[in-house]
Amino acid sequence: MSSPITVRRLTGIASLAALSLVGLATAASAHVTVNPGTAEQGGFSKVSFRVPNERPDAGTVKVQVDLPADHPIAFVSVRPVPGWTVKVDKAKLKTPLKMEGSTLTEAVSRITWSGGKIEAGQFEEFDVSLGPLPTDTDRLMFKAEQTYSGGEVVKWDQDPGNGQNEPEHPAPTLKLTPKGAVPTVAAAAHSTTVRPASADSDDGTARTLGWTGIGVGVAGLALGGFGLARGRSRS
Repeated sequence: MSSPITVRRLTGIASLAALSLVGLATAASAHVTVNPGTAEQGGFSKVSFRVPNERPDAGTVKVQVDLPADHPIAFVSVRPVPGWTVKVDKAKLKTPLKMEGSTLTEAVSRITWSGGKIEAGQFEEFDVSLGPLPTDTDRLMFKAEQTYSGGEVVKWDQDPGNGQNEPEHPAPTLKLTPKGAVPTVAAAAHSTTVRPASADSDDGTARTLGWTGIGVGVAGLALGGFGLARGRSRS
């Protein structure tokens, strides 16, 4: 027969495990990421830079994304985000790009969104159309900066490597696959449709960990309640 003390201990352990897993889920989803995380070499793709607000006492008021200078992209366009102002900067290319019968001497180097606000517990997605994507690399790393209303600036600029030992502030990284290897989301180079951000592609790992933690917590509480009731009925 389980004693009330044993039941309370089991319940406490299960609850702590649930809280730990939920905490891991929150941490895993707090990074600035690019979604989808994979695109096809040589093609066009629409990607979303997902920016969650991870400060309980401040809102995100500016987001800056740098495009890789070593792999310039000829055509870049942004989708308007209600409440936000976008600024697109270009830089001269060391080596001009020959594209569709013309020569490009500059390309987009930085995109900055400002004027809006991402509140605590919320996230926003900023859509960008890119192409043609390079064929001489298997990834593109976009260094980003997230500015909070209190003046804090968080730099997401560390190389994530192969994903085994992720740094504290990994840069959003788009993996590139050979043509035909995976289905891609094609996009026109100059999209101007306005749409609100949606949560239809939340981080799968974080969501799985979160629900697992909740499930463990509920199971622990149920087990504790059952054991306590059983102990009382037999006393």
